[in-house]
Amino acid sequence: MAPFSTILFLILLIVPLCSATLGIQYYDQTCPHAEDIIYQTIRNASFFDPKVPARILRMFFHDCFIRGCDASVLLDSTPENKAEKDGPPNLSLGAFYVIDAVKTNLEKACPATVSCADIVAITARDVVAMSGGPYWNVLKGRKDGRVSRANETVNLPAPSFNTSQLIQSFANRGLGVKDLVALSGGHTLGFSHCSSFEGRLHNFSSVHDTDLSLNAVFAQSLKQKCPKPNSDRNAGQLLDPTSSVFDNNYYKQIILGKGVFASDQSLLNDYRTGLIVKAFANDQTVFFREFAASMIKLGNVGVLENAEVRLNCRAVN
Repeated sequence: MAPFSTILFLILLIVPLCSATLGIQYYDQTCPHAEDIIYQTIRNASFFDPKVPARILRMFFHDCFIRGCDASVLLDSTPENKAEKDGPPNLSLGAFYVIDAVKTNLEKACPATVSCADIVAITARDVVAMSGGPYWNVLKGRKDGRVSRANETVNLPAPSFNTSQLIQSFANRGLGVKDLVALSGGHTLGFSHCSSFEGRLHNFSSVHDTDLSLNAVFAQSLKQKCPKPNSDRNAGQLLDPTSSVFDNNYYKQIILGKGVFASDQSLLNDYRTGLIVKAFANDQTVFFREFAASMIKLGNVGVLENAEVRLNCRAVN
């Protein structure tokens, strides 16, 4: 999850909570092969580009956290409007071409039927499952929003957040402490550039150059990858040593003091979240169950049911 935000702004731009009447069988009559088409397309894309699973999962988080799960993150900027995908936290998302491919295949099979918002939710489930994680039935029936503003991405939780800030950010979307810890486990897939954590490595405070919550040996290895000054814009660190596999290793790393983001490491040392971190580290089955439950809950945030189904996920109809 991604950078720069303030609690005040979060409170001002709370995503509307939603009691949507989504359903598992929403497309059974209108597009019965929708999920098969989505799965085949996403599997092929992931085979050719191993970064796709992490990027798709992050795309789902970033979509639902701003304006709810309405595919606003997919809209392209126009001369009159800078869209979410061009906000600073989303510049590294990538994989939009994969959603385009899914949409193209669905339009051939079932024109003007499957929403882009549902595509993002289903592909997020598929990349988790194909990476070794849990499978869950995605509730469907979302419609696509028509508004996307880059300046609203300031409301995404930052990797520098402490646990209190994270709890408030999730609460603004109707998500609890357990959801926060479970969904943070999505960091088991992926990579971060130095810019998201280098503040922990250099001039951390007036007393300590490095964040003392970091394992000392791990901190030294991060400093070598992210020196100051750093001329390599592609430099960074895997968020989990098994970053192509969806597992509970992320939590084990946090317990060892090897959480890459300050926000991740803060979860261990807060009384509201520490025991949950340890429970997920000790039992992958429990983590998988809770992650799936929280993904279903996240997928119901700010859902639109009386809007359009975009014919092209990059533009309103």
